[in-house]
Amino acid sequence: MEFLIIAVVVLLAVGLFRYYRQRNYLKVLTEDQFREGYRKAQLIDVREPQEFDRGHILGARNIPVSQMRQRLIEMRKDKPVYLYCQSGTRSARAAQLLHKKGFQDIYHLKGGFKKWTGKIKSKNQ
Repeated sequence: MEFLIIAVVVLLAVGLFRYYRQRNYLKVLTEDQFREGYRKAQLIDVREPQEFDRGHILGARNIPVSQMRQRLIEMRKDKPVYLYCQSGTRSARAAQLLHKKGFQDIYHLKGGFKKWTGKIKSKNQ
């Protein structure tokens, strides 16, 4: 029983540490804030290609988080990076990778694509 309590405390501590560290390099934006800046930035959809094809924010490039490490050359460190995924989890993971690789100006859409109400494009259109 004591081991279980220690394990839970350690997991909570690690989670809190990651959350506060992430706040230093990742700016979470509401949809309105996201709209204000994404046209002047690199807009990256980090979902898988089949998700991207079903619908994505107009102007977005698809670089899945699973391929991001191999495709970093496609991104510029001197321009802001606006990330989104379906709900926000994968874009936060992508932001962590970008930060480790020297990217500074990183933003992501609060609530992800499922909360987006703006223009979208899909392969079916």
